[in-house]
Amino acid sequence: MSSPMSASTSTSTVPQWRLRAAFATRLSEMYGREVPAYTTLVDVSREVNEDVLGERGADAERLGSIGRVTAERHGAIRVGTPEELSQVARVFAAVGMHPVGFYDLREAAASAVPVVSTAFRPVDGEELARNPFRVFTSLLTPADPRFFGPDLRSRLENFLGARELFPQELLTLADRAAAEGELREAQADRFLALAVSAFELSPEPVDRAWYEELERASAVAADIGGVRSTHINHLTPRVLDIDELYRRMTDRGIEMIDTIQGPPSWKGPDVLLRQTSFKALAEPRAMRDPDGSVTSGALRVRFGEVEARGIALTREGRALYDDVLGQVDQRAAGHPPQRRGDIARAVWEEHMPADEGELAARGLAHFTYETVEGRSREGQPPSPADELVRGGWVRARPIVYEDFLPRSAAGIFQSNLSGEGLSFGSGRIRERGLVRAIARRRREATRSVVDRRQRRERACQAPRARPDPNDKP
Repeated sequence: MSSPMSASTSTSTVPQWRLRAAFATRLSEMYGREVPAYTTLVDVSREVNEDVLGERGADAERLGSIGRVTAERHGAIRVGTPEELSQVARVFAAVGMHPVGFYDLREAAASAVPVVSTAFRPVDGEELARNPFRVFTSLLTPADPRFFGPDLRSRLENFLGARELFPQELLTLADRAAAEGELREAQADRFLALAVSAFELSPEPVDRAWYEELERASAVAADIGGVRSTHINHLTPRVLDIDELYRRMTDRGIEMIDTIQGPPSWKGPDVLLRQTSFKALAEPRAMRDPDGSVTSGALRVRFGEVEARGIALTREGRALYDDVLGQVDQRAAGHPPQRRGDIARAVWEEHMPADEGELAARGLAHFTYETVEGRSREGQPPSPADELVRGGWVRARPIVYEDFLPRSAAGIFQSNLSGEGLSFGSGRIRERGLVRAIARRRREATRSVVDRRQRRERACQAPRARPDPNDKP
């Protein structure tokens, strides 16, 4: 993982991946200044990763090199209108990040919040390896009557329609970078300055009455539609042992949310994604009162999240995961929340494969395959990938899960809200509405993983038999 801009001084242009790396670094530095506890989170993550690498050696890097894991970040932002989503998509396209997946966080049971989301990230394997920065981006749904009555919806849409999040100069530079795949150094510096500035916390006073009215409907709605700007909601480092990180953060006196979201900690292979965070901190904000005076206040909307990534599951594996998760919900019902982890671990041990070999043999997870150097080529290798692995012809390497889990995301959001809000009736926004807003093709979360796996499988199938030395090329 190369350093961003400094490595491009020998050329007059900055390619998209270096723009992306610099963007991630500058956002991280900015967020660390705004939320100092985030810097502590990054430091503890680095310490845990170094310790895990020392204990496990090369096995710790099966799902990504220590360089990638240590530098890896994901961010989260929230916007209010389809036009704002379309504009932020242009900013992310400039740094080679494209929409992947659709997440309806209003369907997340008790953790429901009034947004639909996608994640912008690199989709090519080489680009992910260079810098895997991703941003979970949520769009408010004012038209959903489950959360907003007609009068509030009208006033909220008018408020959102009157603001501007991204200056035209930024969008013009973003479009140029997306079209040309690079920017000249002076343009790159200007683009990065404008882009980072667009996600800084604004010092502009917050209308107290308006914010509190929105907060009664949804704290997330207040965070999005109660202010005239957007901001980084959280930044997330990646850690190799999230349970150990949770313990160390708690030991440092930092209040964490009650649980680690996602699969339980167990002895088998880690799959998909586990996440937790420290609780949102009360940040001082200037508040404008109804009489026009400006007084001091505080808002709790931003926090520090951390993630541990596991193996990407196939559709069949995801179906099994969802089924097992449903069984956990059933067994945990009626028990104290503190028991859920033990219950989940027991269910996992009953139903989930105990090792990577079984995951691969049952077609439940994604792997790449590479031929084993020095292996005798005598005999005819078998056809199925799992038989090639068992016979020592190829080596299976797990593919890391690059995306998100809607239930976990909603759970993290709700764990850091100051109120549950209200809801009205029922309603639905369709996925195609989000796609139209982005104005570009949204990839399925599994598509790029499948493409990478199939390319490697075809490569492994090339040495089907020992070649005849008399064959002519």
